[in-house]
Amino acid sequence: MVLTEGIGALVAGGASGLGEATARELASRGARVTIADLNAERGAALASELGGEFVEADVTDETQVQAAVDAAGELRLAVSCAGIGWAERTVKKDGPAALAPFEAVVRVNLIGTFNVLRLAAASMAGNEPDPEGERGVVVMTASIAAFEGQIGQTAYAASKGGVVGLTLPAARDLSRLGIRVCTIAPGLFDTPLLAGLPDDTRRALGEQIPFPRRLGLPDEYAKLACQIAENRMLNGEVVRLDGALRMPPR
Repeated sequence: MVLTEGIGALVAGGASGLGEATARELASRGARVTIADLNAERGAALASELGGEFVEADVTDETQVQAAVDAAGELRLAVSCAGIGWAERTVKKDGPAALAPFEAVVRVNLIGTFNVLRLAAASMAGNEPDPEGERGVVVMTASIAAFEGQIGQTAYAASKGGVVGLTLPAARDLSRLGIRVCTIAPGLFDTPLLAGLPDDTRRALGEQIPFPRRLGLPDEYAKLACQIAENRMLNGEVVRLDGALRMPPR
């Protein structure tokens, strides 16, 4: 896919962090960006700044995600960045982990990702194929926690592991329609999730990374999402974006 002027793109979870950086990168390349997010104030402001559209949407809600897909018009690229986290040991001093948070994390991170995938792909299926038969690209977001989940990360790691497992069968399934599917698995990134930590803590986290010895930048995620869209042979692949980091147990 060539990211030409006016191409329709949807960024789920696009109001902040990795999603915001992706929306900005796509807009800078001339894409018509639709942002879907629960944060209406921030999402609408960003969409206005970028000359795009905003749709308030919970990624687990079929009607709301469909509205975002519809707002994108001829959708050619969808990037899923919406996600939540939760830390809790499987068995604590006062008993087993709570089930509801586990269900919530899996619902948003895995089921929400699939919801965006299936509705975006259904829209792309109606596009006219380009000269090589491509109708669209979907980029999903996992995490290196899918491979090296740390103590207390059972919910988060399981949800992101599900996204990893979804990638190849979805790519195979959608290949007949000319739709590619890839996933980015980021390591430690400088996102709002880490913004509340003291500078010393953030610096120490960055120094765990072999090279470069710093937290990843949201722009680096955004550029990879665009590179996946542009490189036709990237399909059914999970790409680690982590500076060679392999997470220890804790």
